[in-house]
Amino acid sequence: MMKHSEIMTIWKQRLYGKRKRNKKTSQSEKLQAEIEDIKANIDTMAKKIVTLSKEQEELTKAMGEATADRNAEKAENEATIADAQAGSAAVKSALTVLRDFYMSQEGAFVQQVPEMKAYSGMASAKGGVVGMLEVIVSDFVRLEAETKSAETQAAAEYDTFMKDAKADKIAKHKAEVKTKLEKDQAEFDQSNAEKMLEGVEEELAKANDYFEKLKPECIEVKVSYEERVAARKAEIAALKDAYKILDEKTVEE
Repeated sequence: MMKHSEIMTIWKQRLYGKRKRNKKTSQSEKLQAEIEDIKANIDTMAKKIVTLSKEQEELTKAMGEATADRNAEKAENEATIADAQAGSAAVKSALTVLRDFYMSQEGAFVQQVPEMKAYSGMASAKGGVVGMLEVIVSDFVRLEAETKSAETQAAAEYDTFMKDAKADKIAKHKAEVKTKLEKDQAEFDQSNAEKMLEGVEEELAKANDYFEKLKPECIEVKVSYEERVAARKAEIAALKDAYKILDEKTVEE
């Protein structure tokens, strides 16, 4: 039969083994949860990097298309303005020639036929050639002014778009670089946590083995109430004998 001290030793060892096993289990669960969180964060950052990269590509494409459209629009406006100016100048020149012609013809005609003095000729007729040309000149002038105004507005809108797009692209690039660095750090932390988990799992396995080895000994130790009482009586009797021996030695001295 195992002694009381031996039983207590086994129970203490088992309690220590249980505490160690629980501690390592808690550490393992904590590390596993930490690793899962890091993995989820890494996945989120990876998706963010892809999105930021794609958005930068889209901005670059949009800026290129906007520049091409602006250049084409500018060339078209400049051509329209040049045509309007040339047309206006040509019609004005034609008007000058026609007015001079009508004035000279009208003077000669009135001299020959005084009764026609009140007739102002085609030069004054609203529906005449001169009136029509004057309308054409005004159309050319209006077209030039409207095209210049449209060109100024389009140029301003293009400059604003390019300024905003460049700023947005720079901000997205910085965010991408920052996210990549954070992702690298997270992957480094994950690697360290996995190494720590591996070590904890090894210690946990050892703690489980140790606990399982002690468990049968504890289960197999069966001490009845009678046996415990007898053991206690034996201890008391031994103590009495010891006191008796001490007393005898004291008397002899």
